[in-house]
Parts: sequence; C-alpha cells; structure tokens
Amino acid sequence: MSRVQSLPVGADDAGQRLDRWFRRIFPHVPQGRIEKMCRKGEIRVDGGRVKASTRLEEGQEVRIPPLPEGAAPTPAKVTRIVDADAQMIRDAVIWKDDHIIALNKPPGLPTQGGSGQTKHVDGLAEALQFDAEDKPRLVHRLDKDTSGVLLLARSRRIAADLTAAIRHKETRKIYWAVVAGVPHPYNGEIKYGLVKAPGGRGAGEKMLCVHPREVEATEGAKRAHTLYSALYRVAGRATWVALEPITGRTHQLRAHMAEIGHPVAGDGKYGGSAQENMGDGWGAKLGGIISGKLHLHARSMTFLHPVTRKPVTVTAPLPEHMKDTFNTFGWTEDLAEDDPFEDYH
Repeated sequence: MSRVQSLPVGADDAGQRLDRWFRRIFPHVPQGRIEKMCRKGEIRVDGGRVKASTRLEEGQEVRIPPLPEGAAPTPAKVTRIVDADAQMIRDAVIWKDDHIIALNKPPGLPTQGGSGQTKHVDGLAEALQFDAEDKPRLVHRLDKDTSGVLLLARSRRIAADLTAAIRHKETRKIYWAVVAGVPHPYNGEIKYGLVKAPGGRGAGEKMLCVHPREVEATEGAKRAHTLYSALYRVAGRATWVALEPITGRTHQLRAHMAEIGHPVAGDGKYGGSAQENMGDGWGAKLGGIISGKLHLHARSMTFLHPVTRKPVTVTAPLPEHMKDTFNTFGWTEDLAEDDPFEDYH
C-alpha cells in the first residue's frame, strides 16, 4: 500500500470532476472504489468531504489515502505540438481579446480527444496561449465533422462565466446547412426529444428522436428544440437552411433534420450518405461534384461579454467544401440575413 499523499489541482484540471481527475492519475483504481473512498471521507479536498462528482478548482489540494500497489501516479505525457499543427490552429483564430478566443474550427478536427484521436482542439490549445499565463479552455464543443465558431476562454473565471451563459441559454448560435429536399413549411420548429441509441459509444454514438408526448415516459430522453428557416433551394433537390438550436443536445440538428425527412448533406450517420439523392428529397449524398463531407457549419455565435458586458457576435466563413457547393448552386454568403430568427426572439 502507498502512503497518504496530497496532490495539487493544476490550471488545466480546473473544472474537472474529481472522479475523472482521480482515474486519470490512478488508472488502476476502479470507479466504485473512488466513490467508496469519498463516502468514507478518505478522499478529501482542502480538508473537506467531497463527492465523486465534485468539480475541482485550481490550487486545491486533494488528499489521497493509501492505495494498492500498482496504483502509482501516471506521469503526464508531454506531447510537443508540431509547427504545422500550431500554425493550422492559429490560422483558425477569427476573433480574440484578452479574455476569449474564437476559432473557425476546420471540419474533421475533433474538439476533444477520444478513442483513436491524437489531434484535437483541446490538445492544440497550448499553441493559442499567446501572452496569457495558461492555455485557453474549451467552453463548448462541435462535432468532429461540423465546422464553424468555437469559443475558448483564456482564464478559469471566464470559462466559468461562458459555460454558465451557455447553460442558461444566454448565448445564441446560428448554423448553416445544406439539406436534402425542401422542408415544408419553409420556416418552422422541431421539438422531438432525443435519447441515446443503445450500444453506441464514442464515435459510434447515435441519438434517436422521441415524439414530444413520449419524452416524459422514455427513460433517458431529453427535450430538444430547433428552429429552421429555408433560405434558398435548388428545385426539389437541396436547400440551404439556417438552424438555431434552442437547446444544446448531442447531434441535435443532424437528428432533427433527418427526422423531418431532410438530412444534412453528407451525414452518413443520420442520412445514409451511401444513398444518393435522386431528386426525391431523401438521401444525404447529393452526388455529382457535390462533396460527400458533412454540410453543417456553425455560422455565428452571439454572447454577452463577461467582462465588458457588451454583446459580441462572431461570424465564421464557410469551409471550402461548402463554398464549392454554394458556388455550384449559385448561392453566395451575402444572400442570407444576419439573423433569420429575429422575429422569433
């Protein structure tokens, strides 16, 4: 057995759950053992009792009780960011001040690490430290294949403020997508609940839509709400739509659009990208010279700056594959209103 020890919480671990922090350092200790040690008061933070779900803060001291042999701390891996990757993530910066950095996240780049993911925004964030004391922190995420506005906070306090604003729906996000077919009516709301499909984890995770009347009776289901507006269309084959997620569920926009029969172009998970759209409105593979990549882009994000208290709107240009699709269909970015949902709000 090891001796009692005390470990400090670093800046990069601020906001993390105690059990996740513990498992990262002591991977041989199972979750059940961590929870038991918390219940018995053997694991303490700054001398006080805690739950496994307690969020840690920078500078706190975590008391570690004697642990079985083989559960020694795992030394942190030092991964050097190659120059090309550092330049790539810096080139993605579209707005920054002393407190916040906004990226236009490239499609195909994960927000955070996962199974088999070695390159991701969180891991490259050190290249965005600039003159700050710490590397910036993620405050929300985008799917790997979704491009567009992604915010990072340059301090723990700003991260907490922005996270709270997002949680309390005090921010607005507008997405652009190209979808199969033409939605009717052209403007509307989608209120299907969402629940995780059984068996899916990590990259295989998939959400199932649940009728609003069935949400309360469906275990694990959460209410979800999306606004959509059809901006321009190509006959009955494809439509440029604006989307605003009122809630922020996993894969919400992709699942909602597929559920109403208009999957996002290139969405193999929800639209069956192997099924070519023959003009009947279904099938996420538009075919021809249209890219098979996901056509979903976080176009803009509006938030109240936590320091200046002034509203800020950050807008991200389209990724290359969506620019090509727009050129093919004769659409230009300036054809859309800045806020097609202004009347709703």
